[in-house]
Amino acid sequence: MAKRDYYEVLGVDRNASEAEIKKAYRRLARKYHPDVNKDDPNAAEKFKEINEAYRVLSDENLRRQYDQFGHAAFEGPNGTGGFGDFRDFDFGGFGDFDGFGDLFDMFFGGGMGRQRHRGPQRGADLHVNLQIEFEEAAFGVEKEVEVPRTETCPHCGGNRAEPGTPIHTCPECNGTGQVQRVQQTAFGRFVNVRTCPRCGGEGRTIETKCTRCGGTGQVRRVRRINVKVPAGVDDGFRLRVPGEGEAGTRGGPPGDLYVFITVKPHEFFRRQGDDVYLEFPISFVQAALGDEIEVPTLDGKVKLRIPEGTQTGTSFRLKGKGVVRLRGYGRGDQHVIVKVQTPTNLTPKQKEALRKWGESLGESVRPQQDKGFFGRVKEAFDGLGR
Repeated sequence: MAKRDYYEVLGVDRNASEAEIKKAYRRLARKYHPDVNKDDPNAAEKFKEINEAYRVLSDENLRRQYDQFGHAAFEGPNGTGGFGDFRDFDFGGFGDFDGFGDLFDMFFGGGMGRQRHRGPQRGADLHVNLQIEFEEAAFGVEKEVEVPRTETCPHCGGNRAEPGTPIHTCPECNGTGQVQRVQQTAFGRFVNVRTCPRCGGEGRTIETKCTRCGGTGQVRRVRRINVKVPAGVDDGFRLRVPGEGEAGTRGGPPGDLYVFITVKPHEFFRRQGDDVYLEFPISFVQAALGDEIEVPTLDGKVKLRIPEGTQTGTSFRLKGKGVVRLRGYGRGDQHVIVKVQTPTNLTPKQKEALRKWGESLGESVRPQQDKGFFGRVKEAFDGLGR
């Protein structure tokens, strides 16, 4: 089922301030919290949806991406946004509610706003914009894009320690990355599991930080990546390049790179699906007597026969001269719409020849004198009154 707009979920305007978003989130989260609505089977899903919307709209960078690309900005390789269970979300200061802070702390392991992932984590997905020519979209092209991204530090291999220095098992959590606290409450006895404050959930400690990355295990780089754009893409197409996103953490795989394609409009051609359309001018004489003309296509010029008596707006099809089909075989067609041009700036001799030609067809053409705008209007209405 398609996701609802995040602003709609929170019931706020797209120009809502950070304070307005937070206020709406608190009100809805309190209303739909599953522990408060145990009789409502849909409360958990609503609560999850509210938290997902708040996580994006409360973050300046995520909100900017969402405003520009919508849900597509966060879609992973399986079409999901990469957001986990609602327990993974920042609850935005629920401690302000009477009793809610302790209740969340007991059920979800405390540490408001901290995620409890300890194992390998997949890197974030990235996106870049790429503009290509009309012909490149029709036949495909290979382009180089620059991608600023976080990569695993090549000096320490991501373990954060200076090579040759020791790495110890954390003495506080014994390498588990978690510490437990037993709490007795009115609801019973609860075991509160928290991320180890000493090792940050890593389960190990280092003596000397890596001099290259400062102990983060990651470095920032700008990479040039060749992207193969398939033939037949259209404006707005999104291309996924696996494994070229941000580096993962704790040995996790990297994210993916998404390339958003923009196709420049062509000076003459316009596209509908896999077909290409071209308006091409022909003379009055060519339309009347017929002719063989040359018209441009994506493959170069081809000859097209114009039969005698062709009317303006007539369309001719050139089979297989359109865009390569993206998910199929062959190509679309090109449609040539001829536009008959009325001759202008005729000499008196040419005018007389046309007049005689018209008379031979039974048409009487009188030379028109310039009577001015009001004179022509008066003559037209006088004719209607007769």
